[in-house]
Amino acid sequence: MKAPKPLTSKPNSKSANGKFNSFQKFLLFLGLMIVSFTILPVVVVLFIGLLPTLTAVVTDTKNVNKITTIGCLNMSGLIICLHHIFIQLTSHTPFAIRDNIQDIIIMLSAAAFGAVLYYSLPDLFVFIFKNSAQHRLKVINNRLNRFAENWSNIIPEKND
Repeated sequence: MKAPKPLTSKPNSKSANGKFNSFQKFLLFLGLMIVSFTILPVVVVLFIGLLPTLTAVVTDTKNVNKITTIGCLNMSGLIICLHHIFIQLTSHTPFAIRDNIQDIIIMLSAAAFGAVLYYSLPDLFVFIFKNSAQHRLKVINNRLNRFAENWSNIIPEKND
């Protein structure tokens, strides 16, 4: 009995000489046109809206936390514009985004809010934890003073 041959056959997407035939070229062209007209509005909005994130990536490539914070909040601002595109489903909507100043302000201010959060939250946490530690220290000192006052009358001092 012969061993079965391994399944290494190539898909028949190309003709025998290694080039696409005319029908395959037409299908590829048609598919690319449909995808480009469908995705173009989203790509235009994403490119315009993600410029602050792109700037953060270019200026500081090693700080992943900064890029993630700015990018996530930038995407939250982009959701509004993408929602308008998906509701209206017209191809001129992304190009009309330059006329709609409110959407641009929302997109860019969300990215700016991300940058502000990135730079201010660590200091805010340090401030909160420092105040919490100082408050606990005051509470412990007050308990220690009350304990010393209560027990100082009961326990006589040794005068050796």
